Amino acid sequence: MRSIPAALAGLSALVLMPVSSLLPSPAAAMVGDAPPASASIARHVVMIVGSHGTSCTGTLISQSVVLTAAHCVQPGSDYKLVRFDAARNPTLLPVATIARHPGFEMAALLGHRATADVALLKAESPLPASFAPAPLARRTEIAVGDAFTVAGMGVAVRGDGRSGGTVRAASLVATGQPGSLQLRLVDAATKGEQPGRGACTGDSGAPAFAEEDGRLAVAGVVSWSTGPKLTAGCGGLTGVTPLSRYRSWIAEAAQKLGTRLAP
Repeated sequence: MRSIPAALAGLSALVLMPVSSLLPSPAAAMVGDAPPASASIARHVVMIVGSHGTSCTGTLISQSVVLTAAHCVQPGSDYKLVRFDAARNPTLLPVATIARHPGFEMAALLGHRATADVALLKAESPLPASFAPAPLARRTEIAVGDAFTVAGMGVAVRGDGRSGGTVRAASLVATGQPGSLQLRLVDAATKGEQPGRGACTGDSGAPAFAEEDGRLAVAGVVSWSTGPKLTAGCGGLTGVTPLSRYRSWIAEAAQKLGTRLAP
């Protein structure tokens, strides 16, 4: 793993892959005018950096286990979590174990097909108390127009890796034909026809939160994005892998990592 500044300088490297071309996109994270997330959202979200200059976003689901996308943690690379202090100075936190869903197929993702794009990272030590676990959503059915909050830590300025590391949140709604294999979210104001809010570079693995019982619960993880009108890039659709099919695997994998998730 490279030094902290060098690792963070690679934030503009694409890990989130646009469904239309699956080529690197230099657009900004949470494109549009998405603001920094509230503290109640940001405390659940963590940055993941790889030894090959990649970055992703993850969600704390226990004090030492992070949920992210399987394509974010590929064999042959080392990964660490990033903690920022009050002065925005980063510290790399070692990862002890990575568990990828056995059903994940990179070829399927590259072929624009749904796959089990979920993975867990176990930190060597519990994360500080400034972080808090988020529950997994119980919902199994999603309808067009259902609201979600996506929160990611990708770059905020096009092509500027130094602008990453801030949790930004976008309110999106379900569109198309929502199902248990894939979920497409869109900015309700632009409907994917014009540039709007949505996930982009560095936001792969980011949580798609749904409100349940008055609190936010993780309903899916970000897998891909498009630009407006299905062009390459960001600001159009945000592709999410729903967790309903994988909730049992997540709980079992977390238990094997030494963590029992809260009901």
